[in-house]
Amino acid sequence: MKKTTRRQFLQSLGGMALLTILPRKVLGGPGFTAPSDQLTKGIIGVGGIGRSGYHFNSSDACRLISVCDVDQGHLNKALALGEKKFGQKLAAYHDYRDLINDPNVDIVHIATPPHWHGIMCMDAARAGKDIWCEKPMTRTIGESRRVAEAVARNNRIFRLNTWFRFKDTFYGLGTTVEPLKKLIDSGMLGWPLKVTISGATGFAWKFFWTGKENLQPETVPSELDYDMWLGPAPYKPYNKHRVHQTFRGYWDYDGGGLADMGQHYMDPVQYLLGKDDTSPVKVEIDAPEQHPDAVGIWRKIVYTYADGCQIVLEGEGYESQGKVPYIEGPLGKVYKGFECTIPDVMEKLAELPDPEPQQTDFLECVRTRRRFALDEQKGHRSCTLVNMGTCALRLNRDLKFDPEKQLFIDDDAANRLIEQPMRGGWQM
Repeated sequence: MKKTTRRQFLQSLGGMALLTILPRKVLGGPGFTAPSDQLTKGIIGVGGIGRSGYHFNSSDACRLISVCDVDQGHLNKALALGEKKFGQKLAAYHDYRDLINDPNVDIVHIATPPHWHGIMCMDAARAGKDIWCEKPMTRTIGESRRVAEAVARNNRIFRLNTWFRFKDTFYGLGTTVEPLKKLIDSGMLGWPLKVTISGATGFAWKFFWTGKENLQPETVPSELDYDMWLGPAPYKPYNKHRVHQTFRGYWDYDGGGLADMGQHYMDPVQYLLGKDDTSPVKVEIDAPEQHPDAVGIWRKIVYTYADGCQIVLEGEGYESQGKVPYIEGPLGKVYKGFECTIPDVMEKLAELPDPEPQQTDFLECVRTRRRFALDEQKGHRSCTLVNMGTCALRLNRDLKFDPEKQLFIDDDAANRLIEQPMRGGWQM
């Protein structure tokens, strides 16, 4: 009889919960991890984030075994780092599909430019892999919706790599989300609420992530497979400013500082407002006209939900406008550092129940098949916030949106940005 491995068991288990989980003390004492219980992962894209210490690691719980990149220079650095850190030779791939189809890999970590995220997530889901994806989840609204459907259809565990809805001090705001969530759920601020994200409330948009117009063609470096780097993106002549550290400045691959930081900043707001299963009905834009290739700056983006709640993004020109509330409602305001206009707010909150616990250990979610705190459905909705903004910015006009159909209303040009054509036979 053919022996079923732990990896085959996990992949066939899908969305079913484990009925019996043996305590580790039964297996071998506190902290013990049997070799057969160790998960494995592979990283696609090892130019920057993929080689960072937070991701490029191994532990008793999960071992890094493979890396992939279309730049041989990046791949060589990753292999050398693997030898140095782990004393082992990692498997190396040029084509991401080879890593995804490696039967020894349990988890695929996608750390490529965002124009690849959708295709790679869907391929990984179909191959029976669990997925850790960098932000933004995808470059378009249609892609993130398709990823969410594929992950659910194939019973995979998905994590989007932004974490402020469940841990760490929230950038410059000076507080975690827990007291904000308790305050909002209590109703003490009233309803509807407005959340302002700007330099004045502690958040800095990366306006240096802009593109250069009229790039001149350059010779492709010998170590880079530029055609594969482009993949589904439209063909444009190579220029070093298009790739690697500066790719975010071009619409074909990302969306500037808005796309780079948008899910970090807005996903926790989506959680705070209880909007994980919906989207705004309108997005309004104040920005200069954008170049068709190179991302530019913007001044203000306002999202409005059906119930009147708003998320206001303040960008260029709002850095020094004085004291501005982060959250405000008819009955109160909250500023940086959880300074609140409601008297004795901390004493009042102490008497209220804490927010519902979240599943924040991704590896444990993989083992038990429980959904992660920021899964594919929640990630799709916060990514939709980002991509609604990029659509309005590219078209330089306000847009109305149907959260159920997930389409813009009476705007064919905007809807063409939801499902964008892919080059060279690539498709989702």
